[in-house]
Amino acid sequence: MTPPVFWVDEVPRAGESALVTGPEGRHAVTVTRLKAGEEVILGDGRGTRAEGTVTHTSGKDRLTVRAGRVEFVAQPKPLVTIVQALPKAERAELAVDLMTEAGVDVIVPWQAARSIARWSGAKAAKGVDKWRTAAATAAKQSRRAWIPEVTDLSTTIDVRDLCARVHADSGVVAILHEDGATPFRAVDFSGAAEVVLVIGPEGGLTEQEIADLTALGARTVLLGPEVLRTAAAGAVALGALGAVTDRWAR
Repeated sequence: MTPPVFWVDEVPRAGESALVTGPEGRHAVTVTRLKAGEEVILGDGRGTRAEGTVTHTSGKDRLTVRAGRVEFVAQPKPLVTIVQALPKAERAELAVDLMTEAGVDVIVPWQAARSIARWSGAKAAKGVDKWRTAAATAAKQSRRAWIPEVTDLSTTIDVRDLCARVHADSGVVAILHEDGATPFRAVDFSGAAEVVLVIGPEGGLTEQEIADLTALGARTVLLGPEVLRTAAAGAVALGALGAVTDRWAR
């Protein structure tokens, strides 16, 4: 079984020790009940991680780990950003969890026209924090070296700017849509440094949103014969992308 992963601000060098405290230390000591001599992995969420051995625990949230082999894991290519229209509250964190486990690099929460959830002000900040926590937790559970970036809440103008930039840089911008003009398997991802996948809310994207993004270089793409829930679409698309690019080469 792969050792459990715990996030630290800075991964120690080989032979050095690190003190894990706070929520991560509490989870290690109180929930996982780690003891001296057990193996763990320490990661900074930015690609660096170390295999380590627990040397000491104290209290309910303090864990000392001595680092062994340290490695840096590069992000897979192409970089994948998913623009996720805000789902219903009970599905939002599920969407983030599934996308993270499937390998997303950047998640953009989007206030689409038909999003049932409406974020603004303090609610937007709280929602983004929940998504970031869900991403960090899912990255740890799936043994990822990188925690996906979760951006601040985006408006349609922000999404337009993102899609225009990626298209101008010869990236691929795909709108996942049940009436997509191009099958996913027919999209040429070769040579693209960045891929943006746009996922609508439960009520779907409006014709105006689709027109705006396609005018900027996006294309509507049919992922498969079934209509997927918004919470599952990102993970399924990432799986399909991994199969047709080098992202799953390791």
